[in-house]
Amino acid sequence: MNINLPAIRAIYKFEMARWGRTFLQSIVSPVIATSLYFVVFGAAIGSRITEIDGISYGAFIVPGLIMLTLLTQSVANASFGIYFPRFTGTIYELLSAPISPFEIVVGYVGAAATKSILLGLVILGTAWFFVPLEIAHPWWMVGFLVLTAVTFSLLGFVIGLWADGFEQLQLVPLLIITPLTFLGGTFYSIDILPPVWQTVSLFNPVVYLVSGFRWSFFEIADVGVGISVAMTLFFLCVCLVAVWWIFKTGYRLKS
Repeated sequence: MNINLPAIRAIYKFEMARWGRTFLQSIVSPVIATSLYFVVFGAAIGSRITEIDGISYGAFIVPGLIMLTLLTQSVANASFGIYFPRFTGTIYELLSAPISPFEIVVGYVGAAATKSILLGLVILGTAWFFVPLEIAHPWWMVGFLVLTAVTFSLLGFVIGLWADGFEQLQLVPLLIITPLTFLGGTFYSIDILPPVWQTVSLFNPVVYLVSGFRWSFFEIADVGVGISVAMTLFFLCVCLVAVWWIFKTGYRLKS
């Protein structure tokens, strides 16, 4: 199969340029939000919870904060990126061009994942100003970062194709992704929960993402790192199947 690299590059560069035009919203806002999280959770709660599993509370929440930004931004960037051509009608020009669905997905999802990864690294750099950090497994950290960004960018791509309006575009991130992230061990270990709620938490897919990512920093995890990788790959496969089905059937693309 011949891959149309110029087409992929054109979509990728267009999406990255659009992101660059909203620098304050794209970069500065997450940094300010992260700083506020450190002030509120790190100072207020950290004064009461000094350590978790031998890790200072301020450092403990860093992987969760990065994952919170990664998940929400991946979904938001990818969903808006593909929804806007649908909204303006330019998607029909894209679909009629000599470019395959695979190349369209790579261009949009690749750009969304790149934005999210860069934001994650910015959040990591910001965290170093507040707490001392050591990353036990940097390559695992990068692997989780990339895998999660790609997976949730694919989810955002699906949401962008499904949404009928800007209200629906915000529905899933606000009502599902963000609550699951806050309840997925972002600011705490599920080991401190009562046994019943520990079991309930295991049905939250974000728990596996945060747990695996935190393991790459501190070698502590709520679930096994192998299970975290398997669950992330499973969700990635589900998103890939959903994208394949949409292009196969033309769902939301032909109307």
